[in-house]
Amino acid sequence: MRIVVTGGAGFIGSNLVDALLEAGHEVNVVDNLSTGKFDNLFRVKDAAKENRFNFFHMDIRDDSLAAAFRGKDIDAVIHLAAQIDVRYSVKHPVVDADVNVLGTLNVLEMAAQSGVTRFVNTSSGGCVYGEPDSLPVAETAGRFPDSPYGVSKNVAEEYIRYYERSRGISSCTLALSNVYGPRQNASGEAGVVAIFIGKMLAGEDCAIFGSGEQTRDFVFVEDVVRAYVAALEKGEGKFINIGTSLQTSINELYKRIAELLDVEPDPQYLPAREGELDHIALNADKANRILSWKPELSLDQGLARTVEWYRQNLRR
Repeated sequence: MRIVVTGGAGFIGSNLVDALLEAGHEVNVVDNLSTGKFDNLFRVKDAAKENRFNFFHMDIRDDSLAAAFRGKDIDAVIHLAAQIDVRYSVKHPVVDADVNVLGTLNVLEMAAQSGVTRFVNTSSGGCVYGEPDSLPVAETAGRFPDSPYGVSKNVAEEYIRYYERSRGISSCTLALSNVYGPRQNASGEAGVVAIFIGKMLAGEDCAIFGSGEQTRDFVFVEDVVRAYVAALEKGEGKFINIGTSLQTSINELYKRIAELLDVEPDPQYLPAREGELDHIALNADKANRILSWKPELSLDQGLARTVEWYRQNLRR
């Protein structure tokens, strides 16, 4: 297949691009490198020589995006590019909506004009539902987001369903829980696993916002990549949770990473931040039923692999 991947130089995107190229697909990556890094795409050299890889340094909101769809016919789009910082969305809701709603709309329109027949979208299972009444939350639950980020993801989803009905684009949306693993930005505002590991390796104190008893559903990036690959051919018209269904507190997460890195100091506790949920975990039964997907790595296995990657790469 010929596939456009937006946000393909980012954490999840670059891991996905590796898998797509290894499977023999042709990939056009679109990324403005605001958070992604071209260095994440270090495995694409052979594919580029074979004319199976192209990189477009541009924003998904720009008209120049059309260049990524020119030339050979594009079979599918996997849309990962987004503004993903919950706290930023609270402070800057207009910018958040500009990227996540209008940016998605621009990608959809380019796809429709180019005759793309498959569109795999990314949503946030940790934000679109709001604070659920019961856990793990299933796709049938109401969506009452507590942040502009969650709102923008829900609005973008409505546009996708419109294009599905009016323009004949077959779509599948994956609602991700808290993804972690190699290449996540250890200096960013999101991605607590990477942030903790980065701080500990640097000998710096870690901060936990709130009591630390808030819980998240942590899923390893390679498991998530498998879900995207499956969604290229399955799940038409579906909104599907991708998570482990398990809750882990931030305090417990800190403890497990500290043990792996032999770190003794306790974290600093700071006030809770606006827009963040207390508890979330995603029911993944639908993913198993429709995509034949389920997570393969436990949290302990995934953390061990992630810590080892950061040991080798951050210190380098």
